[in-house]
Amino acid sequence: MWYHQTVLLLVAWACLADVSHTEDLMKPFVSVSKSASLRSRRMVGGTLAPHVPWQVMVYIADSILDGGYAGGALISDRWILTAGRNLFVNKSRQHIQGKNPIVPKVYLGISQRAEADEVAVEKVVLHPGFQNQSDWDNDLALIKLKKPVVMSDKVTPIPLPERGQDLPNTVGGLGVIAGWGWGILLTPAKSLKYLKLSLANHSHCKAEYEHISFTPAVDDNMFCTENTAYEENVCFGDAGGALAVTDADTGDIYAAGILSYDKACNRYKHAVYMKISSYLPWIHSVIRGDTEKSAALRSKAMSKMYSWQPSKAPGSGL
Repeated sequence: MWYHQTVLLLVAWACLADVSHTEDLMKPFVSVSKSASLRSRRMVGGTLAPHVPWQVMVYIADSILDGGYAGGALISDRWILTAGRNLFVNKSRQHIQGKNPIVPKVYLGISQRAEADEVAVEKVVLHPGFQNQSDWDNDLALIKLKKPVVMSDKVTPIPLPERGQDLPNTVGGLGVIAGWGWGILLTPAKSLKYLKLSLANHSHCKAEYEHISFTPAVDDNMFCTENTAYEENVCFGDAGGALAVTDADTGDIYAAGILSYDKACNRYKHAVYMKISSYLPWIHSVIRGDTEKSAALRSKAMSKMYSWQPSKAPGSGL
């Protein structure tokens, strides 16, 4: 009996910390009573989700130690946005530097983990500033599919923010995120679940993680949500999912952020997201297929057109 309780305790710690930091996973002298307490607490909660047509499963392996699985958001017929850390087995900067991301399996249009609707991947593109200074910097990646997705009731992209759409103008100050992350009994959910979460005060979120190792340094390119009144929260395996919000003026639904720090569970109050509006220039440049010369070529063409003298009278057309 003692052995089984100890195993459960170690699994709990695996959920509450990054698996790449083994010193946080193994706490050999924690009491058995603490194990029972952890085992009984709800880690995620949430409600069974209706079909979420933009939801993507980004899959490396079932086992967390082998890379695990996470979420993503379909943003066009050939592109998925997710967290960059999802594409590595060991997630910390010290393990990732100098290594190429794994090309994952991706599944679209599913609500059950057992469903199989794999879509072939052509390539992955990490943000150029990914993990510049810490594990959580610019934690974004784009996944390009080999073929365009056929849109249907099951598969439809979620829009990105338009100019002027930002978090203070969302309906009720709320967002919704779906995922297959760890839940009650410290096990991954077999069915897609969702949580309705409140947008959090930026300074409160920053202060919570300021002096905690292996957590984000919350900056202006990030925002946070807070747990529910029942201590439900995102947890391990939910990273990469989109926080969907509704614009209060237009009613438009769009992806405000991509979940990066999914280890809040019910150990911490705040989950941390990459703010998509801060990364739109990079996202659009990748989707356009820009090269290093693209900006200079556009500038050169515009400069020449501005410098040419009109050969026809004004109003005569081209």
